[in-house]
Amino acid sequence: MIIESLMLILGLALLVWGSDKFVESGSVIAKKLGISDFIIGLTLIAVGTSLPELAATLIAALKGSSGLVVGNLVGSNIANIGLVVGICAIFYVIRTHETMLKRDGYIMLFISIIFVLLAMNGAVNYIEGMVLLIVYFIYILFLIESKEIIKKKFHFREFVDYSIRFEFIGTLLNFSKSSSIKEKANRDGLVKDFIISAISLAALIYGARLLVYKSIYFSRMLGVSETFTGLALIAVGTSLPELAVSISAVRKGFNEILIGNIIGSNIANISLVFGITSFIAPVQIAASSIYYLIPAMLIFSVLFLALIRKEGNINRKHGAILLTIYALFLLFAGFRKL
Repeated sequence: MIIESLMLILGLALLVWGSDKFVESGSVIAKKLGISDFIIGLTLIAVGTSLPELAATLIAALKGSSGLVVGNLVGSNIANIGLVVGICAIFYVIRTHETMLKRDGYIMLFISIIFVLLAMNGAVNYIEGMVLLIVYFIYILFLIESKEIIKKKFHFREFVDYSIRFEFIGTLLNFSKSSSIKEKANRDGLVKDFIISAISLAALIYGARLLVYKSIYFSRMLGVSETFTGLALIAVGTSLPELAVSISAVRKGFNEILIGNIIGSNIANISLVFGITSFIAPVQIAASSIYYLIPAMLIFSVLFLALIRKEGNINRKHGAILLTIYALFLLFAGFRKL
């Protein structure tokens, strides 16, 4: 059992380290190839903290462990709010921006509701996975459009209009014309960067495999469900990158990075990661997840946005509330034997 525990810890360590190095080396390569910082931020950095969830869920889905997939992704979104924001708010007052709420916050809630509706029939298949991917794709193009047109208001209502009117097609066409990779003179060390990227990707995949296999081993040994294992173990473990980035951001006074990281990661987890996973292998949703786990994610999201809307910041009192509710949520989940 000691060896199995060490292998579990090793898998988590490789997963987190591989994700960090893969994003870091990818950013370096992109800059040397002349790709803009904004596009790097939208792709590598925004998705980077969700790489552990993506790797773990893909391995779990291919193995047929749908409980781990749902527990990990939904649990990660809950942990990002209850645990990560809660811990950071205990030590620092987290100030927010109106756009974070009226654009990204409401879009996060909107995507979560779409996910709830898709999950109600007990499974998310490849067609529904494609729907989630399309929504994420439109969201990214909407961010690009808002970056290009500074003076125009870009909130949730504008996102809905942008989607319904298919304006994202115009953004895509304009972006493809203007985003050609510029030649850069300094491409020294690209071979080394690609090697580091390949090694980190291998560590990421192997770490995810270890984490999933050992989690299944412990769930069976302890007699707990895979859903609860994904919720309590993998979700917290794969949320470590978000916690590290968030603590670093608030320590340096970059509060918007923290909120943006949490909201962006939650959007990516449900639309991108769950979308890719269910597109490759349909994910079964247990009744306990439909009636407890997924509604809990919605409640945490609404509470999080309500705090931002009412107070304009998240302080120590709010952090204590979030941590307490998160602890009670895990306790009740264990009691219910999800």
